[in-house]
Amino acid sequence: MRTPKELPEGALESLAKELKQAKTKAQFQSVQCLWLRASLGLTADQVATAIGWHPNSVRKLQARYFKEGEAALKRGGRGGRYFQNLTIEEERRLLQEFLAQSETGGILEVSRVKAAYEQALGRKVPKSTVYRMLARHGWRKVLPRPRHPKSDAATQAAFKKTGGNS
Repeated sequence: MRTPKELPEGALESLAKELKQAKTKAQFQSVQCLWLRASLGLTADQVATAIGWHPNSVRKLQARYFKEGEAALKRGGRGGRYFQNLTIEEERRLLQEFLAQSETGGILEVSRVKAAYEQALGRKVPKSTVYRMLARHGWRKVLPRPRHPKSDAATQAAFKKTGGNS
């Protein structure tokens, strides 16, 4: 087994400071992964056991730290809108046209929003794409109900006949 690579000068102090500033569990564990190696000289397997990670994840983070330095700890998580058609801001601008209509109590026709969306993109999209966009921006379908769910037609008819004085 080869000797582990030495951490840069001052890394232990900066990692200790980062440990105190971590806001989430994931941030704390990633800093702890490096701090355990720097302070106690633990191997990747020992660090993985201590923080509950897989040893390969520990090795990847440590390798990234040697390559990128402190920037390896500042990376965002996985995920994102990799297959987005429009950015959030572009979607907001597109919906701005329909906002005035909805604020005055008008009915929003999804077919019109879909047509505007397709025109902005220059191609056809499924209706579900438009509904997901509307949901993402907090728009929801509100319908007046035709009758109260607890209403009873027989009781109402009896009330009309007696006038409620019986």
